[in-house]
Amino acid sequence: MYSTVKMLHSYWAYFVLLILIVAVANAIIGFASGKKFVSKDLRISLFALIFTHLQLLIGLILYFASPFGMDMISNRGMGGMSSAERLLALEHPFVGILAIILITIGWSKHKKQETDKGAFGKIALFYGLGLLLVLSRLPWSQWLGL
Repeated sequence: MYSTVKMLHSYWAYFVLLILIVAVANAIIGFASGKKFVSKDLRISLFALIFTHLQLLIGLILYFASPFGMDMISNRGMGGMSSAERLLALEHPFVGILAIILITIGWSKHKKQETDKGAFGKIALFYGLGLLLVLSRLPWSQWLGL
């Protein structure tokens, strides 16, 4: 089960990154051009929200099903970790959760905007910050096979 969930989490991440990049780019273009926030824009933002939340659920399942996850923190403590172990056991999950919180805030705040420019702006800001956080804590060495 662990290897299946790990593979799902890794491959789903490509979809998450793709839809987040599309959502942020769409919001920036909409904000800069002053276009109307239509149902297509809503759907792009909503799919990005849904994909990131699904990735969080898969990641939590992986973390608690992993022989590595909670054992790393409970048995060795933070001081006994290498930087690669700390990235996977602590930084990646924590920063990922922060990113999803920002994306969720962006979704919530965009609905309260009275102007289309405001809606695009909230999506661009919060989804963009979430995307930057995700990119900052990806285990690039595992992804790229380094």
